[in-house]
Amino acid sequence: MNLPNYYEDPKNLHVGTMPNRAYYVPYYNSSEKISRVQLLNGTWKFKYYNNRFEVEEEFINPSFDSRSFDDIPVPSCWQNHGYDKHQYTNVNFPFPYDIPYVPEQNPCGAYIRKFHISKEQIEQKNYLNFEGVDSCFYVWINGKFVGFSQVSHSTSEFDISDLLVEGENTLAVLVMKWCLGSYYEDQDKFRMSGIFRDVYILTRSNEHIRDFFIKTNLNEDCSKTDITVDIEYLNQEIPTKCSLYSPTGELLESKSASEGYVEFNLNNPELWSAEKPTLYTMVLETDDERITQKVGVRKTEIKDSIIYFNNVAIKLKGVNRHDSDPVTGYTISREQALKDLSLMKEHNINAIRTSHYPNAPWFLELCDEYGFYVIGEADVECHGAVATFNGSPSETFGDIVMRDISDEIILDRQQRNVIRDKNHPSIIMWSLGNEAGWGRSFEEAGRWVKSYDNTRLTHYEGSVHITGGHEADLSMLDVYSNMYTSVEGINKYFENEKDIKPFVLCEFCHAMGNGPGDLEDYFEKIYSEDRLVGAFVWEWCDHAIYVGVTADGKKKYAYGGDFGEFPHDGNFCVDGLVFPDRTVGTGLIEYKNVIRPVRASAVNIEKGEILIDNKLDFTNLKDYLYISYQVMHNGEVYDEGEIRDLDVAPKSSKVIKIPYKLPESGLTYLNLRYIQNVDLPFTKVGHELGIDQIQLQEGLYIPKVYKNDDKEASKAVSLEYIETDTNIKIIGDNFKYLFNKITGTFDSMVINQSNILEKPMEFNIWRAPTDNDRNIKHEWRRAGYDRHTVRVYETSTKQKNEEGAKKLVIKQRLAIAAIQRERILDLDIAWVIDSKGAVDVSIHGLRNTNMPFLPRFGLRLFMPKSYSKVDYFGYGPYNSYLDKRRASYKGLFSSKIEDLHEDHIKPQENSSRCGCLFLRVENKDTNLIVTSHKDFSFNASEYTQEELGEKRHNYELVKSPHTVVCLDYKMSGIGSNSCGPALLPKYQFNEAEFDFNIRLDFEKLV
Repeated sequence: MNLPNYYEDPKNLHVGTMPNRAYYVPYYNSSEKISRVQLLNGTWKFKYYNNRFEVEEEFINPSFDSRSFDDIPVPSCWQNHGYDKHQYTNVNFPFPYDIPYVPEQNPCGAYIRKFHISKEQIEQKNYLNFEGVDSCFYVWINGKFVGFSQVSHSTSEFDISDLLVEGENTLAVLVMKWCLGSYYEDQDKFRMSGIFRDVYILTRSNEHIRDFFIKTNLNEDCSKTDITVDIEYLNQEIPTKCSLYSPTGELLESKSASEGYVEFNLNNPELWSAEKPTLYTMVLETDDERITQKVGVRKTEIKDSIIYFNNVAIKLKGVNRHDSDPVTGYTISREQALKDLSLMKEHNINAIRTSHYPNAPWFLELCDEYGFYVIGEADVECHGAVATFNGSPSETFGDIVMRDISDEIILDRQQRNVIRDKNHPSIIMWSLGNEAGWGRSFEEAGRWVKSYDNTRLTHYEGSVHITGGHEADLSMLDVYSNMYTSVEGINKYFENEKDIKPFVLCEFCHAMGNGPGDLEDYFEKIYSEDRLVGAFVWEWCDHAIYVGVTADGKKKYAYGGDFGEFPHDGNFCVDGLVFPDRTVGTGLIEYKNVIRPVRASAVNIEKGEILIDNKLDFTNLKDYLYISYQVMHNGEVYDEGEIRDLDVAPKSSKVIKIPYKLPESGLTYLNLRYIQNVDLPFTKVGHELGIDQIQLQEGLYIPKVYKNDDKEASKAVSLEYIETDTNIKIIGDNFKYLFNKITGTFDSMVINQSNILEKPMEFNIWRAPTDNDRNIKHEWRRAGYDRHTVRVYETSTKQKNEEGAKKLVIKQRLAIAAIQRERILDLDIAWVIDSKGAVDVSIHGLRNTNMPFLPRFGLRLFMPKSYSKVDYFGYGPYNSYLDKRRASYKGLFSSKIEDLHEDHIKPQENSSRCGCLFLRVENKDTNLIVTSHKDFSFNASEYTQEELGEKRHNYELVKSPHTVVCLDYKMSGIGSNSCGPALLPKYQFNEAEFDFNIRLDFEKLV
């Protein structure tokens, strides 16, 4: 098809489009609420072409026979309907780096839609709106060229009034996969194409309001506000009445606009915030039209390097959110968006960064209504500039945006973002984009943003990447933004007297796979530093493509590389707090409790004095929640009650007294649950907002064991052994064990005629690498941790009597090492077996400190599948690691082993439980009981760590014929090093010396 080459022309970014304006839906000014929108969504005719040369010229004509075309739903992405192929790439461009050119083999989609126009519509103005098309598109009405546009995630509006006819009309659209704009839309996501947002016609009066800007101007103490409306008309001013309604719908005042301006003055206004999203209503009326806009009264400002919102130094507890669905791709309905927002509210999230482009225009209406602080981000990312042959972040990050052609392109993208969404109170910052480096184009665009909207702050993380010798001016940026900065790095920023801007962590705690694990450390810093306004987890949801189900009904999700594409970045897109179908992951549950609205700590345990710290910014606790408490003694409820009427002002703390009863002695905890006491749109009375646990008394956990009526076993006194060069056979009245002197562990254990081990026990220092181990795993493998061997140097055997009971003591000195590697661990071990078959294990370890920290150390048992349930006293009910346990608390928990597994799309280590003093692994005959005086970790799974480490997808996993139980002295933490800083040393297994003591006991069931 012969097309004007607008798609590579930086001088013709848009052809035939209307100037940018605020998003709104006009209605006829009548007693009935009738929209002026004619929605064109639905089934369109569609044909996919490999390039523009294959496209039939005639398809734009009304007479074209489209029977050779397929049907496709609009909005949608054509890759989700079997055309082209999916591609996930993070940094790399999917085409040569040859600005402004894109490949001639540039896939295209031709769309046809018939629609009817009435006589009444013909007599008015008609505007064709596309809210989102990737990447660029040409438009024809009735065979006549309308225009061209790009910027995938913004609205393009065309005046088609002169091209319509009464009756049937034909809309033809040609969408190209790539264009010049694709160099500026290199976001970390699946790359999809097509008309993916709403398409509609607005029928307007011949003279009408074209645009308006509502601002609220609060005075210093927020007791008064001016609400101003600046109105722009199509050609000339027309009579306009502006009416302001209270949050309850009461008419407060009506005024006529004069010279496109009107002002209202309010005393003691109700303020908008994420906690209390109070909205007024502004109605703009002309003779023929009515436009309604919700108004939130608020102000955002910086004082003394601190961001204040309505005079409060708020904290942003946020997430980065893409438009993403495993079935519909970029096409997101209100119902899908509401699902996201509902889950966010359920998990205490109060802020969203629209990474890395404007969301659908109605999405901001939802944020206004339900209460979210939003960083509204422009559709800009040029990350691929760092990945050229000679490229690097330190040298070429700004290569694209420093070119002259970028000046207009970057400004255009800022304007399309800001002007469209300017009337939404939820937006508190404008972000100039993401990961595009810095240059003059951003400076000029940033100055425009500040001049156009003085009510919001400006943000852009890419300003930290100044390359090419550019002398940067950052004065138009109000905040300093960085991503994945370590806590140490944050401290260094605040220690530098020259760094005076507030700090925003626009991305942190990369939530890929099993993680993130360092949330608590960051929020300790966020709460302690007023200049650190908050942070946004990367990211909200896993990106993956639904590709069907397995024979047993398991969903199959695909990620980068599964479609044969190049380049791709594997499963780096599977990095969300929720799974693609919005199943909640343990990372989100962890985040929920880290950002709980209350934190409690002990003041005086004997008197029941507890400090309650209100982490909310605008809400007194008595208006939001009450405390349900339980005193847990030895894992059981000893006392319980409720504390209501918690009169604790926002951002303040208060000591309260909880009238709990304490047992005389023993391991005792106070569990505090924060329970919502008011109905809200997404959460109701009774919703649990978070938990705290305070240890009241120390002690040992004393497990309750099953009654054992095996009198013969209870009288067992016999204990014999037979030793050879390679093994030791240990025989008691009710058990037979075989200890391997070469491997240093048991080959078999049979007790009460029950087989405990189906494979030899092993020492274990490896784990299936998590996504957050993506860097350290290479060092671990280089050290041979995944292929370690055991060498025993000395073995001694001694039988002794203690209080009339026989015991066998096996002592060994051994080392763990790998081929062509020095020793990893030196171990001195004592195994003490008593006459009833119980085994006490004492291990003294010396770690080679010249090698990387260990993933873990412990014993691995391969037990019969009949062992299918566990009880444990430790951190639960969720998986728990040294740095990922804030959603859990110490207590007694029970679970089927199959339910412990967290089914990550890319298999990896998961579902360990730390801080344990007791573990029971159950079958229907003889249970294994593990106890210790010191905390240990365990993992019980249907899968081996080898299986989890080798398979690329969860649906490929094959269950082990055994129940695999790992008993660990320690498991290293999780962290967020998939894209964040290295695991903090305090969460690493980096001890030079350690002692591990556990007892293996057995109980025979009645």
